[in-house]
Formats: sequence, structure tokens, C-alpha cells
Amino acid sequence: MKKIIAIFMLVISSAAFLSANSNKEADKKDSAAMADKNDPYAAVRGKVVTMSGPFVDNDAVKFENSIKSFEEMTGIDIQYEGSKEFEASIAIRIEGGNPPDIADFPQPGLLENFVKKGYVIDLNKTLDMKKVKDNYIQSWLDMATMTGPEGDIMAGLWARVNGKSLVWYNKKAFDAAGYKVPTTWKELMTLQSQIIADGDTPWAIGIESGAATGWAMTDWVEEMMLRTTSLENYDKWVSGELKFDSPEVRAAIQAVADIWFADGMVYGGRNSIATTSFGDAPKVMFEQPPKAWLHKQGNFITSFFPDNMVANEDYDFFYLPSKDPSLGKPVLVAGDIYAMFNDRPEVRMVMQYFATGASVEGWVKAGGAISPHKDSKLSWYTNSVDRKVAEVIQNATSVRFDGSDLMPGAVGAGSFWREMTDYVVGAKTLDEAVKAIDASWPK
Repeated sequence: MKKIIAIFMLVISSAAFLSANSNKEADKKDSAAMADKNDPYAAVRGKVVTMSGPFVDNDAVKFENSIKSFEEMTGIDIQYEGSKEFEASIAIRIEGGNPPDIADFPQPGLLENFVKKGYVIDLNKTLDMKKVKDNYIQSWLDMATMTGPEGDIMAGLWARVNGKSLVWYNKKAFDAAGYKVPTTWKELMTLQSQIIADGDTPWAIGIESGAATGWAMTDWVEEMMLRTTSLENYDKWVSGELKFDSPEVRAAIQAVADIWFADGMVYGGRNSIATTSFGDAPKVMFEQPPKAWLHKQGNFITSFFPDNMVANEDYDFFYLPSKDPSLGKPVLVAGDIYAMFNDRPEVRMVMQYFATGASVEGWVKAGGAISPHKDSKLSWYTNSVDRKVAEVIQNATSVRFDGSDLMPGAVGAGSFWREMTDYVVGAKTLDEAVKAIDASWPK
């Protein structure tokens, strides 16, 4: 009888133990479910998103530091791989069926090649596009819209950008001479005349760049295309629909020539332009006294200024005004566009994040990045030059990417550079140059 009672008590004890443990497991599951419910990132924690791009060395460090807070918040590990041979390596990966989840393209023309082949995911179908559209001016969206096999898609998101429509000057000498920063094209022309009347030379210009000689001239032509004709014509020109031998493009090139080829307008004269390095050209502004007063170039050019120059003290810049007020305030830009190649929840989340200023805030604060996002703040810029460039871009009524970078390589990095150089040195007439460029366009 005692044995039976003992066995009975053992069964009851075991049942109670199993029941208690079962309750504990249920409690754990309930707690986990509650935790998941309270954690919007539970489904993506521990997930990996791969990314490739051209950022290396210091730029790669700045990029990775800028996304740390997002990784910590969401638990997503963004594994970035940078390469100096990105253009070649990304083609091998995509064509080979092994693309990264996200790729950063410094040239939208390269991205467009993959869009045409149907490799790129349409962001219209994967992201909250209202949030995306609310955070970019229309021009950025226009430049991210490309045509795939099934029609137009939103091919990417603009991230880090830089502005080119900037005219630099020696601030100390400029102020001492009593010159005023021009805000209209007419005022710029008046300033040129004033400098010449004072016995000096307005512009410091050089387009020599080794095998890439001529690209600085193409930037000027692009600036004038944005200042003398419509955005639609600019886009048609870049795509080959509007020929170089057209009234619109000829007028833009002539607008450059009116400045460059006029007597006394450029330091060293017309004949020196093609033999002066683009990086050496602005240095004459800082001689005592200045040998030239103005230099148009992107914000990277400060790297070529003499050592120990202080922004807003030794040098400054102003926005290159439009020739036609009806065209607003266009800005020529370059930058990076992020495209999506694999569709998973964690990749969508990362891409949605890249559509916000928060994704580049850390980089902006570290210096070397300009945000195109509407929700970015000028207070983030610790560098006064970056802050002013950001302000120019934020105040732009339209932006367009460097045209030569969008054209087929045979034109944009070939005949356009070459023929404009021949035109500058007088080896070819404008007629001969524009016809030669049109003839080089891939059929």
C-alpha cells in the first residue's frame, strides 16, 4: 500500500513539475511575443544587407560611421565593400548573377546600363514613395527615373552629392578692392568689366588634365545649357536626342566662348587655357597681387588651393547666376545614387533609411558630404564651405547631373573633351567641333 501511495505521489509531483515547466515555457513564449510586438525591428534583427561601392579609405570609414546608429537601432548589419575598381567589379557581379543587395553608383549612366537590362528593382514597388518624394525636390526624382524593359522605374536614391555651379575668389583681396558679389548675370558681366577697367584679369581658367584634358570645358558648357535653355533640352542633349549641332547647344558653347576668348578676360589668354592644369589654374588668385580674380569649379577645388588657406577669410565663393531668370536657379551637380538589386524586408528598410538625411548626418558632420535630402539641417555642417554648398543646393529650383558623365563614354569622356579642347586652342571651328562630336555618337 505504501508503494502504491509513493508511486501516486511521484506521478502527481512529476505532473506538477511538467506543468510548472510548461507554464514557464509558455511564459517565455508570451514574453518573446510581447517583446516582438514592442520591437518594430524584431523581424530584421541579425539580418545582413550587403553593399558595394567606390568608397574606400577615409570615405569608407566616414560612410560606415554614419550608418552605425541605424545598425544599432535595427540590428541590421550593413556589410559594405569598397573598391577602386568598382565600375568593373560591379558589372562582373551583376552580370554573373551575384549582385550585392545595394550598390552605390557615382555615375548614373552606369546604373542606367543595368536598368535597361532589367537587373534593378523598381523602388516604386518596394518603398513608401510618399516619404521619398516628400524628401527630395523633383529634379532628384527625375534624375533617378530610368527606363527598363517594362517602362520607367525609380532606379535609385540620391545620397552624398556635391555642387559645381560655384565661382571662387580671393576674399581678402576681393573685399579690399571694393568688389561686390554678383547675384545676377548682368551683375557678373559688370564685375568682369570693372576688373578689366582696373587693369586686371577676371578669370583663372585651365582645362589640362592629362588624358582627360577638356573635362573642365565640358562643365562650363553644361552650366550654360542649364542657364540658356530648358531642362527638357538638357535631358534630350544628354540622351543624344538634341544634337550638338543644334541652335540650343551652339548657343551654350558660344556663351562660354564669349567669356573665354575675349581679350583680357582669362589669365594667360586663350592660348594658355589648354596647357594650364585645372588644379593649378586657381592658384594665381592667391598671388600678391592677384593675377586673376574668379574661378568656376566644384567644391573639391579647395584641395588645390595653397596650404593654410582659411574658408570665409582667405577665400569664398558665390553661385554662378543664370543668364535667363525664367530658368530659375539651376545647379550642376555630381553625386552617388544607391540602387537595390535584391528585395527582402531588411533591404527595403535600409533603402528607406537612405532616403533620409539621417543616413548621411554623421558624414556631413565629419566633412566631405553634402546631403540632397530636404530633412537635412544646415547646422550639421561643421565646415563653412560645405554648409554654403549645401545651401546653394537646397535653394536650387532644379538640379542636373554632370552631362558628360551621363553620355556614352565615347562621347562624354571622349569626343566631347577632345573636340572642345581643339576648339579652345583654335585647331577647329565650332562648326567642325560639334559635327565631329555628333558623328562619334554610338549608333
